[in-house]
Order: sequence, then structure tokens, then C-alpha cells
Amino acid sequence: MPGRSIQVLEDPFQPAANPATVKLIDLKNIDFTRVKLGQVDKGCGRAALEYIRTGVDLCLKKKIDALVTGPIHKEAAQMAGINAPGHTEYLAALCKTREVRMLLVVNHLRAMHITTHLSLRQALDAVKKERILDTIHYGVKALRQLHVDTGRIAVAGLNPHAGEGGMFGSEEAEEVAPAVRQAQNEGLNVAGPISPDTVFHRMNQGEFDLVIALYHDQGHIPLKLMGFDSGVNVTIGLPIIRTSVDHGTAFDIAGKFIANPESMVKAIQLACLMAGKD
Repeated sequence: MPGRSIQVLEDPFQPAANPATVKLIDLKNIDFTRVKLGQVDKGCGRAALEYIRTGVDLCLKKKIDALVTGPIHKEAAQMAGINAPGHTEYLAALCKTREVRMLLVVNHLRAMHITTHLSLRQALDAVKKERILDTIHYGVKALRQLHVDTGRIAVAGLNPHAGEGGMFGSEEAEEVAPAVRQAQNEGLNVAGPISPDTVFHRMNQGEFDLVIALYHDQGHIPLKLMGFDSGVNVTIGLPIIRTSVDHGTAFDIAGKFIANPESMVKAIQLACLMAGKD
């Protein structure tokens, strides 16, 4: 790291040697001489979870303004005893938060999901008016945190062409449209259901600030296509600010020093924006 030095700290408020110093809290919870790069390891999974718990604790105690996380390997975390299907759910449990939503951000493109880590069958069963309306409310909160004043939200349809008037499914008429109408009655700037094969294009053209996606891949695929290396994952609903990279651990390139840092850089910048820091 040219021009940078690393200082190991016991406390994040401990003064750094100089402004260019990278502060590092070392929990001393892993023996790196025993780590084999690119392999699933229970000890590494346990260490990752301990660092997450430490970061959350520092945020809850107001010692730091935001938490930015890298990816964790789900199998290693499961081996270490995580009682959650993913990173987001684990953070919610640590913060004793019942409900959160995942927000993906790629520059001016944003997608929030009504569900995250569920099978497609379970996700389809979760397409209900109440959950869609709750997610719209989370979306309004997210846009405020991101300082997006226009607050224009689109809700995607579930079926081809948003059901085509009931020809391809009834979810739009029975669940999605009633949620949108109620949100509109509350004075929110919401449109939908909009055909899922056009709604992201329309957001890209500037018509909307956020798309409510009805299942994981409906939101992930278009945003990752538009910015695979620059996406940011934001957890909305926690009592802390948390952003993260929008990619996995990439064990296949571990130790090769070729990983693209752009997503991490964007995650840090977005956390600073949300925290009101320069």
C-alpha cells in the first residue's frame, strides 16, 4: 500500500500516527500460518463473524458512524455456527431488528427486494400486499437516507408483462396493485405494477429513483449487469448504517492480488454519504 502505513489499535478512537495511517483493529482470533488461501475454513468463518459482531457493537455504542462489510463465505459461516441464511439476516439478529430490506445501488440505479435469501417457490408465496407495502415504506426511508429528494418509486410486476390483465397470473391484480394504490393514497410517489422487462430500463432513463423487486434475482440480475464491479448492498431498517460490497468471496482468485476494489470503494463512499461525512 504505497504511501500508507498500518497502525494496529485497541480502540477506534486511539489517535493515528499520521493522517495517512490505516487504522486496524486486530482481534487476534486467527492464526494466518494455518490458513490455506481459497479454501473453506471454519476458523476463518468464525473470525469473520467475530469481526462483524465487533463492528456492529461499535456502531450501536456510537463509537463509529457506519459499518462497511466485505463478503463472507456462507459455507464457512455456517460451519462456524451462524444461525442465519446470510449476512443481512445475521446483522438484523445482532441488532435485534425483526425486519430489514436489502437495497442494491449501482450509481443512479437502485433496487429494493421484498425478500432476499429464499427459494424461488418461497419467494413467490411471499408476494403479498402487506409485504409489498412495507417494502415501499422501507424504500421511502432509503431514498431519504440517500438524500434523493424526488422519491419516485416503481413496483415491478411478477409475471410476464405484469400479468397482461390477468392472462398470465393474478398476483398483480390481487396483491401488487392494491399495495400500490394504498401507498398512493398515503401520498407516496409510487407507480406499478410495471412490466418487469421494462421497469429497469425506465429507471435507467431517469423516470424512477427506485424499483421494488418482487424476488431476489429480479433485482439482482439487471443491476449486476449494469455495474457488476461497482454495486453496493445497503441494509435498510437497522439502527445502524451498513453498506457492503455486492459480490462474493471469489476464492478462485484468493492471494493473486487481482481483485477489483471498486465495489468496496463505492460502499465506503455511500456509507460516508449516509452518515453525513465528507
